[in-house]
Amino acid sequence: MKNLKKILTLVFGVIMILAGVMHFINPAVYLPFFPNQWPQEAIIYGSGIVEMVVGICTLIPRYSKYGTLGIFILMLAFLPLHVIDVFKENPVVGSKLVAYIRLPFQFVLIAWAWFIFKKE
Repeated sequence: MKNLKKILTLVFGVIMILAGVMHFINPAVYLPFFPNQWPQEAIIYGSGIVEMVVGICTLIPRYSKYGTLGIFILMLAFLPLHVIDVFKENPVVGSKLVAYIRLPFQFVLIAWAWFIFKKE
């Protein structure tokens, strides 16, 4: 079980770092998630930085617990975006089917983050 937790932690940390990098490589992908009145670029780049930081923390044993807690909080914070997306006529994540699949996947990510946080 200890090795499984280490693998899940490593994988999630890498995923978060890569997800954060994507905010800088292709920020336009994230624009439709936020109303035009919001500071879209600040949110996109800021959340990208946060994703990279929690991902890196997750990979450093001394800070791993903080990193995994940060991932858990981020996944909860992103949940409303995915709920709203399901009800849009043209979901940001693609088709309605993709939006319906993406929403339960967010709960998987939340559970995954909580599992590795609680196993610290």
